[in-house]
Amino acid sequence: MTPEALLQAMEATWPPAHRQMLGPVVLRQGRGGGKRVSAASVLGSWTPADLDLAEAAARQMGQSPLFQVLPAQATLDKALAARGYALIDPVLGYAAPVETLARPIPPLAAFAHWPPMQIARDIWAEAGIGDGRLAVMERVQHPKAVILARAADRPAGVAFVAAAGPHAMLHALNIRPDFRRKGAAAHLVRAAALWAGEQGASHLGLVVTRANAPARALYEKLCMDPVAGYHYRELPR
Repeated sequence: MTPEALLQAMEATWPPAHRQMLGPVVLRQGRGGGKRVSAASVLGSWTPADLDLAEAAARQMGQSPLFQVLPAQATLDKALAARGYALIDPVLGYAAPVETLARPIPPLAAFAHWPPMQIARDIWAEAGIGDGRLAVMERVQHPKAVILARAADRPAGVAFVAAAGPHAMLHALNIRPDFRRKGAAAHLVRAAALWAGEQGASHLGLVVTRANAPARALYEKLCMDPVAGYHYRELPR
């Protein structure tokens, strides 16, 4: 999966409530769905006036001005820093062929379903994933599923997966504290890959913060490769 393909798949499988173009700036309205769906992106050449318009439009939507900055956008990054934007949440996008990940898992270790069962909603709520992010999942127009993991006859974790053509993306993966580092996350990823393969997807991707070393170690152990990166710049309130 190329960096461009991962970013496009992320947009398709975790869509904003509203998206509009302001000159070279893609402005997104998240409505509580998180940074991914609330951040503006800059395409091509831009001027300080373009940034001014994006800031004003974000405030009109009730959002703090927030930009997604790619590695090649050093000039934009410097300009935003000069305006007082703080650097937050550097992330990495990982991906692997579905056939690499789609290995058998123990019976009932994880299974796909839609709409989300109440226990899936409860596990997400425990991690602070509430109605705003659930609304993002509802908005997805592509094949989608919730993956629920079980361990020791108890619900252990949950994730959301959606497939946009050949590329599937895994979002909102959360493992309950008592089940971390016990295989539940690996079962979720493999179950998501099995589901993605059934939808005709060839690759599965996900995005994780660079600071989340345990999760990154797991994905690399599963033979997922870092294929893209970016960070956010946010103007403090």
